[in-house]
Amino acid sequence: MKTVFATFTAMLMPFAPPAIAQTNAPAATQYEISFPNAVHHEAQVTATWRDLGPAPLRVQMSRSSPGRYAIHEFAKNVYALSARDGRGRALAVTRTDPYGWTVAGHDGTVTVTYTLFGDHGDGTYAQIDATHAHLNMPATFLWAAGQEKRPIRVRFVPFDTKWKVATQLQPTGDRYTFAAPDFQYFMDSPTELSDFDLREWQVGEGATRATIRLAVHHDGTPADLDRFAASARKVVAQQIALWGEHPAYDFGTYTFIADYMPQISGDGMEHRNSTIISQPRSFKAAKFSQIDTLSHEFFHSWNVERIRPAELEPFDFTRANPTPSLWLAEGFTQYYGPLMIRRAGESAIDAYLRGVGSTVNALTTGTARSYGGPQEMSLRAPFVDAAKAIDATNPNIFVSYYTYGAGLALALDLTLRQRYPDITLDTFMRHLWQTFGKPERPYTRADLSRALGAVTKDPAFADAFFRTSIDASALPDYAPLLDQAGLKLRPASPAAAWFGNVRLKATGSEVRIDGAPAPGTPLYRAGLDNGDQIVSLGGTSITSDAETAAALSRYKPGQTADIVYRQRGVERRATLTFVADPTVEVVRYETAGITPTARQIAFRTAWLGQDIAAD
Repeated sequence: MKTVFATFTAMLMPFAPPAIAQTNAPAATQYEISFPNAVHHEAQVTATWRDLGPAPLRVQMSRSSPGRYAIHEFAKNVYALSARDGRGRALAVTRTDPYGWTVAGHDGTVTVTYTLFGDHGDGTYAQIDATHAHLNMPATFLWAAGQEKRPIRVRFVPFDTKWKVATQLQPTGDRYTFAAPDFQYFMDSPTELSDFDLREWQVGEGATRATIRLAVHHDGTPADLDRFAASARKVVAQQIALWGEHPAYDFGTYTFIADYMPQISGDGMEHRNSTIISQPRSFKAAKFSQIDTLSHEFFHSWNVERIRPAELEPFDFTRANPTPSLWLAEGFTQYYGPLMIRRAGESAIDAYLRGVGSTVNALTTGTARSYGGPQEMSLRAPFVDAAKAIDATNPNIFVSYYTYGAGLALALDLTLRQRYPDITLDTFMRHLWQTFGKPERPYTRADLSRALGAVTKDPAFADAFFRTSIDASALPDYAPLLDQAGLKLRPASPAAAWFGNVRLKATGSEVRIDGAPAPGTPLYRAGLDNGDQIVSLGGTSITSDAETAAALSRYKPGQTADIVYRQRGVERRATLTFVADPTVEVVRYETAGITPTARQIAFRTAWLGQDIAAD
């Protein structure tokens, strides 16, 4: 999923609309975007800058985007670029690098026109077709170096008269024209143009009252959207209750911009006063699971959009923006997303625990933590966050900072509840909000450790937690922590013979390993690798998933079998020693045939909320 990260350049106060109209302010950057060739995924974009000095003007496309950590070459989709001055004269355009263009000889005004191609709908790119224009600003609009503090006005010219505009940009008197205080805010403002359906409700009271907008481009029914909106309202209310208040949303609105269409790609990307959430399945086809992404992204309107790592201030659109704190920014949000759904009564206890088990399993049975702790994994984000490279990367040296952070949040929450009366992870997050988020003061790693010490009144505990589990890669013992809530951490299939954590890909005539075996697993020790074909196991030919399962079922942990495999054209043989499946799961005591105590039930309810019925 997930995510972030633009902010105001001057920050850290909400934008005041009158600032755009000040007479001594620089002339606004003017954009217009239209879609005359939408059926072929093209847009026409015009950008104008006035009151320029005599120097040549450099215009360029971004190489990064709020919420993403890898480099994205948006300039590749810009072509047919031309420029003219304030009198309409054509200007020479020089391109000396792949990312931008230089315009010289102007009269103080430069208007640049170009064609944009966009057909990848998610939180990072742009998608244009006859049904909608789904625009991430860094993938859509070029910008002028040195002009970033100018206010911005943008006019959208819809392809279809039914199209409306969903955005966090400031509305104007024209329903297709919007404003932004500066470049940073504009680039952080994804926009959807389509015949979307809208649901709205209010949160807060008096001066703090705000409107939550759910704008959904989908092919479902109004009843489907009503059902989803009702669930969203509960989750939003639960999150506001956790933090104690909602942020002061600029212009008094927060907008969920949702695309649930077959041509879209699944994603979630948070922004200051909005989020993009997308999935190629309808509400019914996805069984309304879109609420998972909505909950995660809304939590970001506190954690990351306002409680922000210092390394992301300000966001640099010319390079990757790394921070060692993604374990908190993304990982703790990953923990709270499903927890808020559970507390809101929108998921059952056993469904929630399957997710907990998956997180614990990934951290305790994987090998990646031996290569670095959560800060190291956070700094690897530019290499994994939707980044593409031709050469292969060892998949066994990285564990997602989403998963890592979620596992740490779980452990810290249960530890705080165990050791300190009336102190939970909720307490810690509220402290971060009051100390860093509400005043919008970026934090450092040292700030976080001090904050945990202040909340617990135990700096030694905070120092030890950060030294062992943040700077290093130690994990607590999850079993006794979960026991407090009457939850059992146990092997999922202890009697099953297991040869590795790999997927197998059956083509109809053969079975191949689809993914690299982890170090120490039976397949790894036997010498098998990604792409190898399993010819036979224990003398039985393997050509299908069913034959693989049948062959495995004949063995127990500790037993051996001959395996024949084909590796890069060479047939090889080895002896495979099966082990017990290390996969773990988290279940209620009741499921395991154990009666929880009243104290355990009370702990569970305080943590996970009421209505803990099974699926």
